[in-house]
Parts: sequence; structure tokens; C-alpha cells
Amino acid sequence: MSTRFEGTKDYVATGELAIAVNAAIALERPLLIKGEPGTGKTVLAYEVAKALNAPLITWHIKSTIKAQQGLYEYDAVTRLRDSQLGDERVKDVANYIKKGKLWEAFTSPTRPVLLIDEIDKADIEFPNDLLQELDRMEFFVYETGETIKAKVRPVMIVTSNNEKELPDAFLRRCFFHYIKFPDRETMQAIVDVHFPNIKQQLVSEALNTFYQLRDVPGLKKKPSTSELLDWLKLLMVEDITPEMLREKDPTKLIPPLHGALLKNEQDVHLFERLAFLARRER
Repeated sequence: MSTRFEGTKDYVATGELAIAVNAAIALERPLLIKGEPGTGKTVLAYEVAKALNAPLITWHIKSTIKAQQGLYEYDAVTRLRDSQLGDERVKDVANYIKKGKLWEAFTSPTRPVLLIDEIDKADIEFPNDLLQELDRMEFFVYETGETIKAKVRPVMIVTSNNEKELPDAFLRRCFFHYIKFPDRETMQAIVDVHFPNIKQQLVSEALNTFYQLRDVPGLKKKPSTSELLDWLKLLMVEDITPEMLREKDPTKLIPPLHGALLKNEQDVHLFERLAFLARRER
């Protein structure tokens, strides 16, 4: 298994991001990743696993999830029902233990990459409830009396969209990295990875339009990297030319196929108002 991450052929990692990943691996601490939606936070875990040739275990967090579910869940209701039916399975309580993602990671025969995705969606106490298990890399199963201890410490990648502040005690245990929105040069490299045969003149005009759109004051949701890639794919499918994107008619401020870039009615209305004002000034 490799122990260094330098990016992959499918994922453009900046030098700063690669340093952060490798620092977290060396320190054996969770890597806390923040950044705008669509900047590749979740995909990073998949690519790190690929680069390290390691198994990937994913735990996608929802608002209803409790930390205990990452360890295990005991299904007492099913056991009671089975006992009433005289099922032989009730003699072994282990039949009613559902292993969680941390259990899976701790007992992996080879060092896995564990993704805890969008941790900020959970209750504020969720990160604190995992502190002891993350520190000791073990937990106790009361129903069976066994201790589950990690054979090797997983490479942990934790993502957050900053929906709520994470507890200081949890932050102290992490190596932190904020993925900045890609500059034009990095974005060009990302586009080249996904569309190696695309016409560069179209990319150049598309990037001009994309970054100009992101700079519009009052935009509620700025388009992300993933939305740019969707838009470029549509531009090629619909055979949109660089000239069409370059057109400077102020009444056509909204770019073609803008539904791939603008994802709410407020932003569409903003561009419609700008176009209306432009028509009045002509």
C-alpha cells in the first residue's frame, strides 16, 4: 500500500491539498476538509483510497444519525419477537448486532480510508460523542462483552459544508484544510482531465463566462466546479460555438443552457433584471 498522495489521473490536487492529506496520514489524525459545495471534498476520499490502493468505507451523515450508529446498533425489538417465535437465533446476541462504519473500519484487514461525509449535518454533540473512540481507536460492545480495537488506524477524511460550528475538542484532534475555489489555471487542468479532446477556444470562452458569472454581485448561489463541467458537456452536445459565448449583446446576459449553472429562481431573475436594465439604457 502506498503512503503518499499526489493526486490521481482523475483528480487534480493542488500542492497544498496534497500536503494536507499526507500530513494527516503522517500524524494519524482525521483530515477535516471544508470548502464551497462542488469543490471535490467528498470525491477526495475516493481518490485518496484509489491512490493509496486502500479500501474505502463511506459514512454519509444525515441530521437523524447518532454517533452510536457508527459503532453498532443492537436490535432488541427483533430479538424479542424472535424469542416469542422460538427462533434459535436468540441464543446468540451477536445475531442482533448491526456493525457500524467505525466497526467496519477498525476490523478491516488492511488500512482503510474512512470518509465521514458532511459531519456538520448531524447534531452538535455528534463529533464529541466520537472523541474517545477516535482517540483510543477502540470501543466496548456491552451486549457481547467484547472490545473492538482497530488493527490499523484508518486514514480518516471528514468533510463539512460549514452549516454549523464544530466543537473545539473535535477540531483539536483534526488536521484542517480549506479547499479554495480553483483559480483559472487549476480549473483549466480540471477541465482537461474530464474533457481531454475539448476545443480549447470553447474552454477559454466558457471560463470567461463562468468566472464573470461568479463575480456578479448579489448572486445567491455561485456555480461550482461540478456545475461548470456539466455546462461544458452540454455546450459540446448542443454544439455551442465560442462565438455564441463571446456575443456581447447586453440583452442576452444569461449564458446559453444556464440551467446547468444557475440553480434557483432568484439568480435567474437577477440576470433577467440586469438584461432589462441593459435594454433600457440602449
